This record gives sequence, structure tokens and C-alpha cells, in this order.
Amino acid sequence: MISTPRLTLNVGLHMPQLGYGLWRVADDVAEASVKTALAAGYRLIDTAKIYENEEPVGRALACGTVAREDIFLTTKLWNTDQGFDETLRAFDASAARLGVAYVDLYLIHWPAPSRDQYAASWKALQRLKADGRVKSIGVSNFGIDHLQRIIDESGEVPSVNQIELHPRFAQRELRAFHAKQGIVTESWSPIGQGKLLDEPAIVAIAGKLGKSPAQIILRWHMEHGLVAIPKSVHPQRIADNIEIFNFSLDAGDMAALDAMDSPEGRIGPNPYTAAF
Repeated sequence: MISTPRLTLNVGLHMPQLGYGLWRVADDVAEASVKTALAAGYRLIDTAKIYENEEPVGRALACGTVAREDIFLTTKLWNTDQGFDETLRAFDASAARLGVAYVDLYLIHWPAPSRDQYAASWKALQRLKADGRVKSIGVSNFGIDHLQRIIDESGEVPSVNQIELHPRFAQRELRAFHAKQGIVTESWSPIGQGKLLDEPAIVAIAGKLGKSPAQIILRWHMEHGLVAIPKSVHPQRIADNIEIFNFSLDAGDMAALDAMDSPEGRIGPNPYTAAF
């Protein structure tokens, strides 16, 4: 079984650098997939209310094959639940579905600026942390101005910002802001939803190192000091995705992947214009 490196958050908590993401993992396969991930060595499990799989995730964790204190559990607040009181109620519901007394990281899933409730929701996350129900708090899909607003209004810097990030969309300006503020960058869709697996440069590096293209991309995230949460429901791919700590990329390899970055590389919604 593989042990993944950990990054230290600004609250002193140690977060695994590679995790198992549950976006679009159906309820009927989520429990088995989490068990497979835990058996392979994953200790970061990332779900969300909107994924509709918190209950099977909770059942997998309750099996006891890995002690709860050894698992870094993340879930997220959905947009329609934003607001101070609404956030507290939404967390209660997520914790009940997961069957846990606390989560290690609770995120505001999107800023949803048209709702203008993310600052109030952030203050509710602070309350949850103060009450010991959440060990660390963060955000997802926040831009620099969203981050600056909650920092200015609350005096607290998020531990994590989980954003779309892959070689085609490297988010360098936002990552630089994170580094300045001490925010850990976590990558969702780290493999670009499979759209980068046939890239000639990636295929060439994979052939040179005897690794798969997906492993090369995930290693790129590790070399940049990012947290990545690849998703798969195939046991062999789940196992393969964590087999990235026995090799490294040289400067030329990293430069080839870095050169893929493009302003048009975004795959998912734009946090500033998404209408939800």
C-alpha cells in the first residue's frame, strides 16, 4: 500500500497531496469505489452535497478498515444553501449523511456571485471551525477578488482553494496569489477529464518513463506542489493513479507540460459567469 505525501495547511493540519474525487460517481458504486481507494492507499476523500453520494461515502468510511482519524474527509456547501444560517443547516445535513462528527475540510463549492451570499457563508464556516465540527475551512472555484473579499471581511485566509487546474489550464496568476497568502491549491479535473491523454508531448514522456499519460499529468501536479483529486470508478485506474511516487519529471518534462497552458483551456464553468 502506498503512503502519499502531505502538505501543511495554514491551520497546521496535514493534507494528503493526492486524493480520491467523487464528482459524478454514482451512488450505487461510490461505496465500493471509496473502499477500493482506501485499500490502495488514498487517505483524502473528496465529496460534496451536490454529488449526491455522501451517504455511500459515509458507509465506506464506517467499515473501519482505515481509522477515521487517518482519513482526510472533504465535503462542500452547495450554492442554494448559501447564507449564514443556511450554511449551518447544510453542514448538519452533510455530516448526518456522512455519519461523522466532523469533517477535515469544508468548502464553499462556488462563489455564486449573483447570489452574493458567499461572505456570509464564509462566516458560518468560521463558526463551524470554532465549534470543532470542521478542522479546516476553504473554498472552491474562487477568483482573486472573491478570496480578497472574504479575507478582508473576516480576517481569515482560507486553507484551500479547489479549482479547475491541469496542464492546459494552469491558473498561474491565481496560484501565485495562493502562494502569497499561504493557501493550498487543490486541482479538480487534474487530468483534464481525459482530454490531454493523447497529447504527443505527454505520450512521449510517458513512453520514456514507462508510465501512463495520466500518471505523467498527476506527477506534474505533485511537482508543482498541488493537491490533486483524480476520479475513476475502475479499480485498476484507481490503483494506477496513486502509483506516482516512485518517479519524477525532469526540468525538460515539466517545461513541456507547462507549455500547454492556454487562456482558452478551461473545461468547466467560469466562476464569474456560471448561472447556478
